[in-house]
Amino acid sequence: MSKRKPQPVTFLFPDDGAIPNNPALPFVVYRDAINLAGTPDPESLVENVIAGNGWGNLWRNGIYEYVHYHSMIHEALGIARGRAKVRFGGANGEELDIGPGDVVILPAGTGHQCLWASPDLVVIGAYPKTGRFDLCRGSKAEREKALATIAQVPVPDSDPVYGKNGPLLKLWAK
Repeated sequence: MSKRKPQPVTFLFPDDGAIPNNPALPFVVYRDAINLAGTPDPESLVENVIAGNGWGNLWRNGIYEYVHYHSMIHEALGIARGRAKVRFGGANGEELDIGPGDVVILPAGTGHQCLWASPDLVVIGAYPKTGRFDLCRGSKAEREKALATIAQVPVPDSDPVYGKNGPLLKLWAK
């Protein structure tokens, strides 16, 4: 079995004036959510788990070194290889070390920025079926639009790790 059921860790980040974060939906961390032990291809395993639970538009990369957020879509980041220290939530957020098997789920508006990454870091990113990708960097010009759109992003119909009955759906119930 590729999935364990860790207890989600959640954070609600305040608006820091540049990064709005999400006032209604918590940022979610699943530690060691995907068991990668012994797999020769952890990238494909993480992709298969996330895609199998209805999240798509998958990509493989790292995490940008500048603070940014998405105002029109939620995002999941699964760590296939390596480690990183990432600040989530903007200037007043939390710095978390993330590593293989961890999955973080960012509600629309949640700032994220890679502060350090091991050379072998591979992140699998994905998005729910509803929403549209955008990249916001915290400028005043995009702020008003972002504040209006963040609240309108629909809750996904599945958890990227645990599917239709996953903890995310209870945590994000509106």
